[in-house]
Amino acid sequence: MSERTRNGILAGLAAFTIWGLAPLYFKAVASVPPMEVVAHRVIWSALFLAALLACWLGFGGLARLRAQPRLVGLLALTATLTGGNWLVFVWAISADRLLEASLGYFINPLVSVLLGRLFLGERLRPLQQLAVGLACAGVLWRIGQVGTPWIALFLALTFGFYGLLRKRAPVDAATGLFVETLITAPLALGYLLWLGAAGTLSFGHGAHTDWLLPIAGVLTAVPLMLFAVGAQRLPLSTVGFLQYLAPTLNFLIAVLVFREPFDAGQLIGFVLIWVALAVYSADMLRAGRPRR
Repeated sequence: MSERTRNGILAGLAAFTIWGLAPLYFKAVASVPPMEVVAHRVIWSALFLAALLACWLGFGGLARLRAQPRLVGLLALTATLTGGNWLVFVWAISADRLLEASLGYFINPLVSVLLGRLFLGERLRPLQQLAVGLACAGVLWRIGQVGTPWIALFLALTFGFYGLLRKRAPVDAATGLFVETLITAPLALGYLLWLGAAGTLSFGHGAHTDWLLPIAGVLTAVPLMLFAVGAQRLPLSTVGFLQYLAPTLNFLIAVLVFREPFDAGQLIGFVLIWVALAVYSADMLRAGRPRR
């Protein structure tokens, strides 16, 4: 396994672990309306990334973007995808529907595999195809348990296309994310100012939320940068299966911490998906061994 691949896997694992534990944070700010939470995520992410670029990485990548309007347009599209994804995910947690949201992120790796095959020409080995088949069976079983999973499908599609587009964007992770937040920051700031004028802004009216909401910037920026690093260094199909870590943690939090309803039927789908992950992981380890 090359150092580039190893770094990509470590970055991906770190990103999905943070996302997997994120519902604990969003539950802590559940008293704040989801739209305001997303607006704070944008504003505090922009400030955090500006400080990161100023103190460490520099603004060279940002200066080069001025001559690439098509790339800026691509980042505007990815910013729209993440904004919608954030809003639905935060709303699902506040509405006690984290299990359904976790289903979306279980489906998302399948979307990534499909997009990688359709747009990037990636191919799967026989064991990888078996893993995809098992994962599909698990996801279809869970869809049968949940019913019409609009939350799940929306989350899977928006993040799947986000991963594809960021993989194709020739820009470093921090600069790309900073541009994404800059594009959406005027809308987020305008919305917060409008809430303030209407007297319904949650920020500034309680110590609990006042210190928690700024954390949204770090919680948003860090895993997205790590994800972008992983997406640029790994096949999209590999990124897709690493993503099972986040919904698994979401699933465990929903059942064990938030006490959302869970039965044996849902467990069957969960086990099928984990068997798929085990098969895929075994194939990756075998492929990464040096030949004698």
